[in-house]
Order: sequence, then structure tokens, then C-alpha cells
Amino acid sequence: MITVTLDALDLSALLCSRVCHDVISPVGAIVNGLEVLEDEDDAGMRDFAIDLIRKSAKQASARLQFARIAFGAAGSAGATIDLADAESVARGLFGDEKTKLAWTAPRALFPKNQVKLLLNLVVIATTTIPRGGLITVEVSGEGEAPTFVLTSQGSHARIPAHVEALIAGTPESGSVDAHGVQPYYAGLVARAAGMRVGFVLDGDTVTIRAEPAQA
Repeated sequence: MITVTLDALDLSALLCSRVCHDVISPVGAIVNGLEVLEDEDDAGMRDFAIDLIRKSAKQASARLQFARIAFGAAGSAGATIDLADAESVARGLFGDEKTKLAWTAPRALFPKNQVKLLLNLVVIATTTIPRGGLITVEVSGEGEAPTFVLTSQGSHARIPAHVEALIAGTPESGSVDAHGVQPYYAGLVARAAGMRVGFVLDGDTVTIRAEPAQA
């Protein structure tokens, strides 16, 4: 397999496309709710619109806060991120109650790339249980040599097609699009953090394990 390397402009453009895709739905719902408020006099419809705006704004904010750490610089010049902040933004993604998150990690500062990898693996874990279920995140070890274990349990659990090749940087198509950029980016971050990622499917359970590459 040939390793695919994106230049900085292509990578940034694809990541921007991914973030826009994640927030366009709740932002669109906010616009729809505002239009209802402008046009409707019915009290019930206005209450519905206000509730839609409230929920959609919360969802958009949660997705942007997540992206700020998972894909961005987290607004800080520092080289570490608090795992408590990572847990907070991760929990913000699970507002539909279809998927639950259990998080076990020390309250500690970890190197930025390790935390970014962990959050990107949370995104991938959600794709392994399309009908919802439980995602358990466990972080062990010190910041210099941590181990991340994410377990997804749910009906019809599966390892998404091409995700392992994308993380390895060797997509079968020989290219990366906006749909595949997130696991591809997770692989870039894993290598920058000196970690390797593996997947195991056992019945209705998918386990994602990230550990130091030299382990």
C-alpha cells in the first residue's frame, strides 16, 4: 500500500469541510426556528420554535467546542491539555441519548496530540455502533506512555469500512475526501504522538486500543 500524504492546504480544507458538515445541521435548525418565530402567531408553534432554537444552539456550541480541541489548537500555546476538558467536550457530543458515554481517566495534563487522538477516537467509536449503545473510555498510564481503550457496545456493532486503512494513511482509493479525513487525521495525530491504533470486533463489541508505538 502507498502512503497518502496531503499537503497542508488540502488537509486544512478537508478538515474545515468536516467541521462545517458537523455544525450546518444545528445552525440550519436555528434559522428555521427563527423563521417560525417571525411568521407564526400560534403560541404552541412559537414555544416549539424556541425549544428548537435552544436545543440546536446547544448542539452547535458543543460540536464547535469539541472541534476546537480535537482538530484545533484549543486556544492555547501550551503543549498540554487537561483530560477533564477533554471529557467535558466529549460528553457534549452525546446529547441525543441514543449513545451513552462512560469515562474513566485521571485528572491530569496530557500532551496535546495524545488528547487530540483520544477525542478523535471517540468520534470513530460513535461510528462503530450506528444504532447507539455504550462507549466506555479508559485512560491508563502516564502522559509519556499512556494507553487508551475505547469499547463500543451496541446492536450491529462493526468496524467501519476503510477506517483502519485511513488511520494507517493508506486508503484503498489512494485519496482522501471530506468523509474520510477524520480517521486519516486521527492517524496523523497518532503518529505525531508516537502511538499506534488497533481495532478488534467481537460480537456486538468493538474495542479500539491506542498505545505507544514501541510497546
